[in-house]
Amino acid sequence: MRLGIVGYGAGGKYFHAPFIEAAEDIELVGIVARSDATKASVESDFPGLPTYASLSELFAAGVDAVTITTPPHTRHDLVMDAINSGVHVVADKPFAPTAESARSLAEAAERAGVTLNVFHNRRRDADILTLAKVLESGELGEIWRVHSIMDQDNADSLELGAAGGLLRDLGSHLVDQMLWLLGPVSHVHATLDWTDRFGERTDCGFFVTMAHTSGAVSTVSASKLNHSTTRELRAYGSRGSYVASGSDVQADALLAGRRPISEPETWGIDAAEHWGTLSLKDRRGTVPSEQGNYTGFYTEFARAVRGDGPEPVPASEGIRTLEVLDAARRSALENVVIAL
Repeated sequence: MRLGIVGYGAGGKYFHAPFIEAAEDIELVGIVARSDATKASVESDFPGLPTYASLSELFAAGVDAVTITTPPHTRHDLVMDAINSGVHVVADKPFAPTAESARSLAEAAERAGVTLNVFHNRRRDADILTLAKVLESGELGEIWRVHSIMDQDNADSLELGAAGGLLRDLGSHLVDQMLWLLGPVSHVHATLDWTDRFGERTDCGFFVTMAHTSGAVSTVSASKLNHSTTRELRAYGSRGSYVASGSDVQADALLAGRRPISEPETWGIDAAEHWGTLSLKDRRGTVPSEQGNYTGFYTEFARAVRGDGPEPVPASEGIRTLEVLDAARRSALENVVIAL
């Protein structure tokens, strides 16, 4: 598969390109980059890789698929341009401003016969995969509650305005993780923190409660302006609990300049001091970290396009996440519980 990246900010540079490079059966053939600084960054990371001034120039050079990782307010139109050109698409999250607009993209992709997937890569975080293994083991019994906290102390990265906000940024990941772990949601209640410190009123923190049709309840929360760096998962069941305070191991490695292609055997495994604790009536012990690796998303995407396997995150699952985010926003603004 010949794949191009559209956008080379932090997302393209750290969370897409290294995993495309490491994936099976994919060749990174070009990046849409306009500024001199961005072009220089591409040249530093991938010497000799072509850069293009526009999506149309990239299409003219010849690609089978593109990854759209530009700012949120631009994604919908760029995804639609790719679909209309008959090109398969990986769209960064959130891949549309609302569930309604996301449905229009999914319908367009189906009509065009192209594969549209959403980059919900954090299903492949080490801590979530470890929690998934604990839940699948049945040792906790009936699952009652799962709580997820991801605070980040980096206010400068807050995406501003109506198309931005933390709920649609980190919230996209945390909600998707709970839907992946616990299944569909029937009711949503949320509160949002707001700031106008940067000139545009933007939500900068959230607390979302989801009632799942399975009977479990999950909560997800995050902040970027409270000078907290916290990642914690808690699961409570009829037989015990699982508690983990982990690290963002893949992000930390990427920002330190490491690449998954150079260390495939050890990539994405959290350090032993971050392993979670499983507490049952007759025993208590740590649970070793599963291996997280976002590379698998792209390997599976390439296989799905050629008909050799399931799509990693089909558009329908991205829409499901956006439906919960839309409900959470409405719940916070109206102070009501929203039924889906």
